[in-house]
Amino acid sequence: MRQRQRPSPKALQKLLARLAPHFGERLVTGAAVCAQHGHGEGMREPMPPDAVVFPLSNEEVALAVRACYEEDVPVIAFGTGTSLEGHVQALHGGLCIDLMRLNRVLEVSAADLDCQVQAGVTREQLNREIRDQGLFFPIDPGADASLGGMAATRASGTNAVRYGTMRDNVLGLTVVTAEGRIIHTGGRARKSSAGYDLTRLFIGSEGTLGIITELRLKLYGMPEAISSAVCQFHDLAAAVNTVIMAMQLGIPVARIEILDERQMEACIRYSHLDEFQAAPTLFFEFHGSKKSVAEQAEQMQAVSDENGGSDYRWAVQPEERSRLWKARHNAYYASMAMAPGKEGFSTDACVPISRLAECLLETKIEAAATGLHHSIVGHVGDGNFHLLIAYDPALAQERALAEDLARAVALRAIRLGGTCTGEHGVGLHKLDFLRQEHGAALGLMRAIKVALDPRNLMNPGKTIPEALPGEIESLHE
Repeated sequence: MRQRQRPSPKALQKLLARLAPHFGERLVTGAAVCAQHGHGEGMREPMPPDAVVFPLSNEEVALAVRACYEEDVPVIAFGTGTSLEGHVQALHGGLCIDLMRLNRVLEVSAADLDCQVQAGVTREQLNREIRDQGLFFPIDPGADASLGGMAATRASGTNAVRYGTMRDNVLGLTVVTAEGRIIHTGGRARKSSAGYDLTRLFIGSEGTLGIITELRLKLYGMPEAISSAVCQFHDLAAAVNTVIMAMQLGIPVARIEILDERQMEACIRYSHLDEFQAAPTLFFEFHGSKKSVAEQAEQMQAVSDENGGSDYRWAVQPEERSRLWKARHNAYYASMAMAPGKEGFSTDACVPISRLAECLLETKIEAAATGLHHSIVGHVGDGNFHLLIAYDPALAQERALAEDLARAVALRAIRLGGTCTGEHGVGLHKLDFLRQEHGAALGLMRAIKVALDPRNLMNPGKTIPEALPGEIESLHE
């Protein structure tokens, strides 16, 4: 895989001269705009691109990418900037393509339960536009992220235990390749045996193989009834065991979230959940008919009772449900409010659900030993959890402790048969862990990267680590 260098000043000048007549004021080189596009919400320092362009169509994306290919300038796709693992840092400068003006819902088919959207449409925008048709799109990573970015990072979130991840809900894509060609993958059929599954290849590729500009998505009918509940436990293991039993019994929970006692304390203070205690807590949500929701809820309460759950509270009214889930979505801000003056970052991991209690408890012990402010939340129905760590950016020792803790979480998850990231993606931060997780298969991943992006222009330095001395570069060697 070709090592990437910063483009020469001459190459940049030629690129800008080619793009300026077409994009006009939508081609920006100002320091403030470039700095804004040089970071997400993760831990690393900003690394701005040399220029930012704001296309309005697939053809304009293709035009910009084709010019970068011909001038040998790196390309970084940008959505809402909510990614957490350094996905959008311009490690080698280059051109950032901001897709947020590609923001139209192109087609909605209520009969087929699907839609076609541009990549800059956000999940909340889509749900607002389809609500009056009795439809919704369930993937909810917390942030109001762009759907193109969600596909590029293979996002999931609170509803994944019932509805799956972006991988399960994308039927097809429009992609601009590294050479600037527009291709279409997948289709409207719910299954196909025709050829390689290119759609799944681009989902999760984090802009390293091509730029997603449109998506064909599955939609779902709004459930007749929705019910939420909160249950608290005397310790974290009891809460996790409740989740394991619920999954083994096949209770079709739509959402099942865990908050440790530190996170719950933060949410109580920040979101005024004064009726609860600072204890390990599960948030549930059930979707279906009124009868099925009632049956699911009764089953869940019985499982919780068996594991010592207490203070089981129901929320049937939309206002109360919204209040509870808003508190859950604000968990990051709530936890950071407990550590004024600190900076924070969130890391994630995912393990087989049978190993979840072990992984969480080991993580809590290790986090407590650092003395850093921390908290745990998780989409535990599928074994995924997040550790939020706060540190003083002025103290190098605290930052090192935080990075070491994140590394330990990733390696522990791999050791327990899981993955270093369940939904954040690899980006820049988790490159080192891919070697432990995938081993020799990295050679095949690099071969795919080289085949689709031979000049290593598409978001270089992300997702797939470069080969170390003596390591197999590709499976052809």
